[in-house]
Amino acid sequence: MTHVPVHVEVKEPKAGGEKSKKMHSQVVIIGSGPAGHTAAIYLARANLNPVLYEGMLANGFAPGGQLTTTTDVENFPGFPDGVRGPEMMDKFRLQSERFGTKIITETIVRVDLSQRPFKYWTEGEEEEQDFMTADTIILATGASAKRLNLPGEDTYWNSGISACAVCDGAAPIFRNKPIAVIGGGDSAAEEATYLTKYGSHVYVLVRRDELRASKIMAKRVTTHPKVTVLWNTVAVETKGDGDLLQSLVVKNVKTGETKDLPVNGLFYAIGHEPATALVKTQVQVDEDGYIQTVPGTAQTSIKGVFAAGDVQDKRYRQAITSAGSGCMAALEAERLISEEEAEDENIPTDKVHVPTEGYMGADKE
Repeated sequence: MTHVPVHVEVKEPKAGGEKSKKMHSQVVIIGSGPAGHTAAIYLARANLNPVLYEGMLANGFAPGGQLTTTTDVENFPGFPDGVRGPEMMDKFRLQSERFGTKIITETIVRVDLSQRPFKYWTEGEEEEQDFMTADTIILATGASAKRLNLPGEDTYWNSGISACAVCDGAAPIFRNKPIAVIGGGDSAAEEATYLTKYGSHVYVLVRRDELRASKIMAKRVTTHPKVTVLWNTVAVETKGDGDLLQSLVVKNVKTGETKDLPVNGLFYAIGHEPATALVKTQVQVDEDGYIQTVPGTAQTSIKGVFAAGDVQDKRYRQAITSAGSGCMAALEAERLISEEEAEDENIPTDKVHVPTEGYMGADKE
C-alpha cells in the first residue's frame, strides 16, 4: 500500500468553558477495546481517575469491541496457549477496574470539542443542559469490518468466515484447506498472499475483470502458483454443516452462471468502517473516515483530544497495536494535564500532577 505522510494541524479549542455539575473528569475514554482499556489502566495507575464509557452495543459490538466476536486469539503476547476473545477482554476490563477506572455502560452520542472543558452527552440525556465535561478525551471507538451479509454468514462467522487473515489465517480450520478471499484492492492481494502460507489453495473473488490493487501487488497475486483469481465473480451464499463453512455459491456477473466453490475459509477484504460518526465533523479525518493523528503520537487535530486503536489505524488493526496506541494516548493525556496544572497559578506546586515515572514525552536518559 502507498502511505502518504499525514499533516495534522492541531487547533487550540476555546478555553474557559464551565465544568459540569453532573460530572467533570480529567480524562474520559470512549471505547472499551484493547486501546481504551490500556489507556484506562495507565491513567488509573497514575491516579487520574479515568472514566471509561464502554457503550451499549456501540458500533454494533458488546462492551469489549471486535474481540468479543472473535474465538481464539493466538498472537497476543502473554497467552502461549491462546485465549478466547471475550475472555481476553474480560481480563482487560478487570485490570482497568482493579486500578480504579470508573466504567460506565452507556453510549456517548454527542460531543462538543469547540472549547475546553469538552462537553459530552450520553444516550437518553441529549438535552442541552444534561452535558458532562472532561479536560481531555481519548477516542478509542474502533472500527468494524465491512460485511456482505450473505445467507449463512452469521452462522459461519468465526467458524470459517473472517475479516482478518493475520488474526485468523493460522487457525487449524484453515490449514491445508482451500480458502476464498473477496476483494480487488491491495488489502485483498495482501491477505491472499499471506493465506498461501496456510491454505492449500486461495481463490480471490473479484467483481470486475481487473484488480484495483497496485501493479506490484496485482502481479504478486496473479502469478502466485497457489492463487486463482476468479474474475467477474461474486459470492451469493455460504454453506456448511451447521458448525463449519464448507463451500460458497459463487456467481459470474457477466453470464449469470452459479456454481459451488468448495472452500473451508472465507476472508473479507473489502474495507472497514471506522466508528467516527461522533466526531468526524470536528476532528480531522482521512478520505475513509479514519481519525488522523500527528505522526508518532495520538494527538488529533484538537488539542486535548487523542485517538487510539482502530479508529485511527487503517494499516495494522491488531489488538497489540491498539493496546500500544492506547498507552501512547494515556501518556500524552497525562503529560498535557501535568503541564497545564503546572501553569495554573491556582494550583499549589505540591498539588501539581507528576507524570508517570517522570514521563514528559522526551527520551529518557
